[in-house]
Amino acid sequence: MKKLIPSYVRVPLLFAVVFAALEYFIDSGDRPAFIKFPMVALFLGVFLFLLIAIEIVIDAVDKVTYHLLTDEQKKQLADAQSVSFTESSWYQNIVSKLTRSKEMEREEDIMLDHDYDGIKELDNVLPPWWVYLFYGTIIFALVYMVRFHVMNEYDQEQEFKNEVALAELEKSKLPKDPADEVSYETVVAVTDAASLAKGKEIFTNACTACHKADGGGLVGPNLTDKNWINGGGIKNVFKLISEGSKNNPSMVAWKANLSSKDIQSVASYILTLEGSNPPGAKAAEGEIWTETAAPADEAVVDSTKVEAPAEK
Repeated sequence: MKKLIPSYVRVPLLFAVVFAALEYFIDSGDRPAFIKFPMVALFLGVFLFLLIAIEIVIDAVDKVTYHLLTDEQKKQLADAQSVSFTESSWYQNIVSKLTRSKEMEREEDIMLDHDYDGIKELDNVLPPWWVYLFYGTIIFALVYMVRFHVMNEYDQEQEFKNEVALAELEKSKLPKDPADEVSYETVVAVTDAASLAKGKEIFTNACTACHKADGGGLVGPNLTDKNWINGGGIKNVFKLISEGSKNNPSMVAWKANLSSKDIQSVASYILTLEGSNPPGAKAAEGEIWTETAAPADEAVVDSTKVEAPAEK
């Protein structure tokens, strides 16, 4: 039986589609999925084998069916297969529905009176696909106008800022300069405007879903009072953002997505929210945290420098 797409094209095409889908949906890092996961390679092998087997079976069924036909049926089949693709009835029907053009024999029905040196004009209707596409652009324009100019969902400036924030997050995943690293032991609260602005930007993009933009708390606790569940102060807040909370799985570790400098900026910005008392803030949770100064080191006496008592 004549097929629109031959088997030597159909089999590689189907295999390539499945192969590409597996590579797209399976996260295999920097290596192909069929190399990193042997089961994927096994599946692809079995799938290719089944494709070839199905084609062989279909070809055998076609041959058997053809031999069962009468001579008249074989002649009818040969005549049907001799018709080219563009001359087939179903193709002609599709073209007719897409264009709505009149047959040449009926062009007199749509002939206009315009005559330019013997050249006449036909009043053909616009193709339906063009008309529907035009209607689609009108609907798209209305939705766009309502969404961005009436409801003010976001504008190009905000979209640019969001993209920059995402780029900064990706940049923070790059290898860090050891001189720029901040640790739990060395972290201190920063107060310069640039660092606090950076902390506020990251807080707005990453933390507002749980703590609200004003820090009043939503799913997460209120960050504007003096109570802390995991301890306050720059060191505890820095550690909590970096490593996450054992008491609340929703508070994940951000050290894989943010640099230690960025975590320091966020922690410092959070500390500036204390006492802001935003409206609708959650009730205090945890215990009141009081920052205490580190005890002064006791004086150490060097016995080698102790003056010997004067002899009497």
